Order: sequence, then C-alpha cells, then structure tokens
Amino acid sequence: AFLGPAEVHISSCLNCINVTIKLPTSHFRENDKLLSLIDIYKDLDYVITLKTSDGEHKRPQERTTEEIFSTVIEELYPNQNYCVSVTVTASLNKHSIPSAWKCGIAQSVAQQDYLTVPVAAAICLLLMVLGALKCMHAGGVILLNILLPRNLV
Repeated sequence: AFLGPAEVHISSCLNCINVTIKLPTSHFRENDKLLSLIDIYKDLDYVITLKTSDGEHKRPQERTTEEIFSTVIEELYPNQNYCVSVTVTASLNKHSIPSAWKCGIAQSVAQQDYLTVPVAAAICLLLMVLGALKCMHAGGVILLNILLPRNLV
C-alpha cells in the first residue's frame, strides 16, 4: 500500500515559510474506528522538497508522531517564490505518493511594514488640515457669523 499524499499548507513569515503538514488518512479500521497512520506505525518519516528558481532541494529526513504538525524553513531570500512538496514514509513502508506542490513567497521587513508609513502619513495630513480649518474658523476667516439687520430678525 502506498502512503500519501499528505495535505500541505504554507504561510509566509520573515525570510521563511511555515509548512503545516497533515498526514494522509489510512483506510484501516479496528472496531469500526478508522485508524490513523500514527496508530498503525507509531511514527513516520517525512522529507520536504523545496523548489526554487534554481532547482529542487531535498531537506534532511525528519520524524513525526503527530497527525498535524508544522515546521519552519528559515534563511530564505525575501520576496522570492518557494514551493514545497512532502513525502511521507514509514519504517515498514517506503512506498509513498508525494503531496501536490504548494507555493508561497518569503516576506521581507519592507513588506510587513508596507502600509504603516502611508497610513501614518494620511492620519498626520488629516490632523493638519483639521487643525488649519479650526484656526481659520477661530480667526474669523471661514464660517463667519454674519449678523442680520435688526428688522430681518
């Protein structure tokens, strides 16, 4: 029997990507309960393949005892596209179907603070305009209180 494919989700972080892996489901039942691969094998090995513009790179094999787990791939170049695929194997079963490729972009500091400067500038500009209008009103330049002649009142 082939293991896989695992379900993979990735999210961007600062010069890294966070890879969340959900192990494939098994089709084995015991007492009408669907067994997980961890129930069957106790622990599983996985290999993450990282695809970049210059090729594919297999990361070292790691082991898990959890159905859903995360790992962070660090020291990536910011603003570059990275794709990952995960292959899950067991000590007694090396036959595996790799996951579909999932892609994301490693963030940079500038990207995280992208909206901070424009929003702060807009708030400052708005406060300056409101302050100027208040001063002009207090000085009598705008919205003058025009006194009507006594016979019109």
